[in-house]
Amino acid sequence: MEDDPGYTILRNKRDVSRFQILVEIAEHQPAVRQQEIAAMLGVTPQAISEYIRDLIDEGMIKAPGRGRYEVTREGIEWLLQNAETLEMFAQHVRRDIIHQVSVWTAIAAEDLKAGDRVGVYMKEGILYASRMLTSAIGEVAIDTPKGDETGVTKLDGIIEHSESVVQVCKVPRVERGGSRRVKLDQLEAVMGTISVVACVGLEAWVSLKKIGRVPDLYFGSREGVIEAALHGIPCGIVIIDEFFTDFLKQVEQAELSYEIHDLISS
Repeated sequence: MEDDPGYTILRNKRDVSRFQILVEIAEHQPAVRQQEIAAMLGVTPQAISEYIRDLIDEGMIKAPGRGRYEVTREGIEWLLQNAETLEMFAQHVRRDIIHQVSVWTAIAAEDLKAGDRVGVYMKEGILYASRMLTSAIGEVAIDTPKGDETGVTKLDGIIEHSESVVQVCKVPRVERGGSRRVKLDQLEAVMGTISVVACVGLEAWVSLKKIGRVPDLYFGSREGVIEAALHGIPCGIVIIDEFFTDFLKQVEQAELSYEIHDLISS
């Protein structure tokens, strides 16, 4: 641990505090209140005052006036040096430590032995591991028969998959006609293009029933259809107009594409 980059500053609480104080001053200079820094760091104003006094003595900061502090060139250099060290340490943790201990769960596409090099790929929204190497390669953690879940470690590369387009079908609330005003022929055409269908509202559920389609998702359907799209499964949602706009915002926040089908007949 002592050889890890970043350990020098992290093992010294004093340096950690100095680093945080310099960052706060650099961000808010020149008008800086010691009480605000103390509240931010969770220490007493007296402690901050002592740290600032030491930093002034060491030439890290200067105080051109009461309640006014500025980080000097020496302070900036010290900040940059330690920021780079911390970034190296963070990269080391992400790349070398987390990478080694992370275990990905996948379905064994064939019988696998511990230590086998495998390719990890996504099929119909499910991760699989196979001896056929792909763009993402890892190592099998345990002996696994075909069809069971296995653990894959030391995964390197990118798992190739594409997100699907969410088909959004709008239907009216019951007071505006409900399923009786739905263009069922268009609804059936859209449903013929997707694997997973969700619905929001009994009006949507009845509309699907009328074309002989049972929804895959009813409770938690909005979140579920977004997850399906993120996993590349052709999916859609039949949703009452009352919740239509809010759902589109959810889809956009997930950075997914969507197609709107207004199924309300005139």
